[in-house]
Amino acid sequence: MQRPFNFSAGPATMPQEVLAQAADEMLDWPDASGRRCGMGVMEMSHRGKEFQSIYEQAEADLRELLVVPQHFKILFMQGGGLAENAIVPLNLSALRATDGNQGVVDFVVTGGWSEKSHKEARRYCQANVAATNAADGHTSMPDAATWKLNAQASYVHICTNETIHGVEFQTLPDLKALGSDVALVIDFSSHVASRAVDWSRVGLAFAGAQKNLGPAGLTLVVVREDLLGHALSICPSAFNYQTVADNQSMFNTPPTYAIYMAGLIFQWLKRQGGIAAMEERNQAKAKMLYNAIDQSGLYYNTVQPHCRSRMNVPFFLRDESRNEAFLAGAKAANLLQLKGHKSVGGMRASIYNAMPMAGVAALVEYMRAFEKTQA
Repeated sequence: MQRPFNFSAGPATMPQEVLAQAADEMLDWPDASGRRCGMGVMEMSHRGKEFQSIYEQAEADLRELLVVPQHFKILFMQGGGLAENAIVPLNLSALRATDGNQGVVDFVVTGGWSEKSHKEARRYCQANVAATNAADGHTSMPDAATWKLNAQASYVHICTNETIHGVEFQTLPDLKALGSDVALVIDFSSHVASRAVDWSRVGLAFAGAQKNLGPAGLTLVVVREDLLGHALSICPSAFNYQTVADNQSMFNTPPTYAIYMAGLIFQWLKRQGGIAAMEERNQAKAKMLYNAIDQSGLYYNTVQPHCRSRMNVPFFLRDESRNEAFLAGAKAANLLQLKGHKSVGGMRASIYNAMPMAGVAALVEYMRAFEKTQA
């Protein structure tokens, strides 16, 4: 029986075969040889050999999938993207600070999440806005050539995919080409593992797992080794990247079950053909949905085509009095969680890796059928 298609922005849909495997292993986890250990992953000691094998496989699979260079550390942390908005400046804002001065950080504000990042960082450093698309309602992407970067900044922070407003960096900015040698920090929470990453342009990347990597509770941090060891004195030990790296993400008890689930997702991604195959599939899904919107007389999307997100597709009805009818009909058609974010309204379809092409096709079919009833 086909499950409903869940378009939630996060926590988001997960591959059915992964959920089925987790259900099978819930009470009694099997090791690589198939030998059952007599307990579920949630019951394991994080320092026991069983969980150590889960952790090591997950880290290796993720490094392989994202082609993470060896001079980057992979950290499995907690707190989500919101916590990283504090943890990153706590660790990196003092990179170029001198004589006890407060560190300086540049932000490119392109939507709701980078706004939150900028606001939070102001607690710990001088947080500048180097560029913003606020004037057009976060529907474009400011040209990197126009960014006003501070020569004293320790790093530049961007959100590479804005979940709420649906804008995405199609390529990462090359800070060296802009005359800057600082680290680029990327929040890639809502499109991690959906496309390749040019690590030569990145100093640190972080992501909450609950959109493309698994359930809520796990936060991924990929950080270049030379950026470790610069934390502010007020940084809690459990959030100090150097401490976390030195203890293989086990300074404190890690989110063991979320790491296990993410590991199953990584294995599923490998079976799908890896990141290149997922990127091709994501391009096709996004093209199908945006074409349906653009060819419609009822629906519209306000984001400029060159920076439209492949993962989060906001759209609006020209007659907003029909919004509730649209959502009720969608639910009846087993199309769930399509209501837009409260700050922007309208609709939003999140079409992450685990959303099959059949789900997007079902949504497009429903949208067209609903439009016909409005004629």
